[in-house]
Amino acid sequence: MEEREVSKNMKTTAIIAAYNEEKTIGPILDVLRESPLVDQIVVVSDGSTDRTVEIARSKGAEVVELLHNVGKGGALYRGLEYIRSDVVLLLDADLIGLNPKHVASLIEPVLQGEADVAIGVFEEGRLATDLAQKIAPFLSGQRAIRTDILQNIPDMEVARYGVEVAINRYVRRNGVRVKLVKLPGLTHVMKEEKLGLVRGLRERVKMYWEIFKNLYRRVDGDRR
Repeated sequence: MEEREVSKNMKTTAIIAAYNEEKTIGPILDVLRESPLVDQIVVVSDGSTDRTVEIARSKGAEVVELLHNVGKGGALYRGLEYIRSDVVLLLDADLIGLNPKHVASLIEPVLQGEADVAIGVFEEGRLATDLAQKIAPFLSGQRAIRTDILQNIPDMEVARYGVEVAINRYVRRNGVRVKLVKLPGLTHVMKEEKLGLVRGLRERVKMYWEIFKNLYRRVDGDRR
């Protein structure tokens, strides 16, 4: 992909897809509001039944409230309808330890024209989450990406947990410039902690299955 001239007037929208994340969404939004690099915050509640929507609105975020759960990819796809920016910051809704330096580390490479996509990798957070991202850094949900690229991702609305795979496929096939950035001290709530051991494991298996399906999903341009 050709290098583009970067405008000093480029704006950034943070989009967070959230499903029952009342315990973590508030602190994340507080950090985003502190950042001078974030011009708009959109929270897409993916069928939440807890206080996620109430808390997000109280923090000044624009809230898109979906009545039924459509999965992460579908929620992010709906969020794109509301953005008014050149760059999109994607963050998970269950992060722990987010700070303004993490936000800047993700956004600045794109704003400054060093990359079209910046992907954040956990470091020095917790062993389990650090290890998972060292093994598969390109599955990280923390990334900044040019809006025009994100809007062209095929099948994003049906990707569910496989949305990062869908983005990665497009990036690889179109020569999009990618930069990995370290996010020291950042981690997230694991599914087993959030839902309990049995439900958490079931949800983890579901997540891996949806990622696997998207790895082998055929889209336009695939060989038949």
